[in-house]
Amino acid sequence: MRYCFSLIFAFCCFCLHAQTTETDSLVTVKRVDYADSIRQMRRNIWKSTITPQMSAYNQYRLFAPSTFYHAIAKHNLYLYDSEQDIYDQAVDDALLNIYLNHPEYITNSEQQLRDAGGVDETITSPIRTEVNLEKKEAPTPQEVIDAPVDVVITKPNFWTYKGDQYLQFLQNYISGNWYKGGESNYSMVASVTLEANYNNKQKVKWDNKLEMKLGFQTSKADTMHSLKTSEDLVRLTSKLGLQATKNWYYTLSVLGYTQFMRGFKKNDIRTYSDFMSPFNLNISIGMNYTVNWLKKKLTGNIQLSPLAYNFRYVGRDALITRYGLKEGHHTLHDLGSMCTVDLTWKFSDNINWKTRLYGYSTYHRAELEWENTFTFQFNKYISSKLFIYPRFDDATTRDGHHAYWQYKEYASLGFNYSF
Repeated sequence: MRYCFSLIFAFCCFCLHAQTTETDSLVTVKRVDYADSIRQMRRNIWKSTITPQMSAYNQYRLFAPSTFYHAIAKHNLYLYDSEQDIYDQAVDDALLNIYLNHPEYITNSEQQLRDAGGVDETITSPIRTEVNLEKKEAPTPQEVIDAPVDVVITKPNFWTYKGDQYLQFLQNYISGNWYKGGESNYSMVASVTLEANYNNKQKVKWDNKLEMKLGFQTSKADTMHSLKTSEDLVRLTSKLGLQATKNWYYTLSVLGYTQFMRGFKKNDIRTYSDFMSPFNLNISIGMNYTVNWLKKKLTGNIQLSPLAYNFRYVGRDALITRYGLKEGHHTLHDLGSMCTVDLTWKFSDNINWKTRLYGYSTYHRAELEWENTFTFQFNKYISSKLFIYPRFDDATTRDGHHAYWQYKEYASLGFNYSF
């Protein structure tokens, strides 16, 4: 609508100016007021004074929806004077003014009109649509019910729990100088791992892990023992960390481990290990790095403790010297440094590798353990495991064949369950 008023007013002003200059065909208008000019233009447009000199095409362009016409630009770009009469030129100038100053009013193009085609000649009577008017009623305001609302505020839970259990049947190999005894054979082993971890997502982490393993074996070659242990471990690891950077934590770590039952060797009545013989407790202060590599396929943590206190207790008198204690003493205290690497690498959905590297040194003696467990998961409950465990401890009695190195390995197939 705004576009139509602007266009008509521009055209009327031009026509008024044309009448004052062309004395041959139009009445000369010298001084008229504004109202007389508008009335005069009305008579010129709707009567025969100007209409015979205007084409129907130009009349259509004045009142049709706003459209961009190619001829307007063409006429204004001529190098020579156009043969248009003054009225056609007035329409073109008015439209060109709209194109240049208010292009947002233009909604159609000449090509769109051509694509739409002409008037449908088959329509001979007006098309009317029946409209049914209905009384519009104001919506009924909803009654506000003033009733007590129970607001429940739940305290965030920063604890997470998980566990892993398995029962495996295995083929077992143990070197002759293994510090807990045992022999190579076929046996079975059960394992339970429980974790309770606290993380307040701000500064504090507290990780706790309890590992329990117990395996039994029988051997026809052993005439003195009908049943012996092949795997025996109780180990508790606890780490309290205060965040230093994104992945580094100042950490206080406590590690304690012993076993459930006595350990024997084949055809030997002597006891080589027992519950609390030995018992090791390590307390250390250092830095812990959280590992999250290879798009979260390699996860775990690395503990570096330059200051570590180690306490060893041996309850059985016969085992005191075997575990590096002086004769007549049941306890050993020393200071040193500790390093622990605990990682899980998930190669695929069915194969993963768990490794634990533990090292402790007092600079007079050294202890190194490297546990490796490869798990091949066939389905949710059935899996196969390969366990490889080399160990070094120069506080034990030196063996003539293996020196201070010890080695353990087994492959197994059995039942596995995780949560």
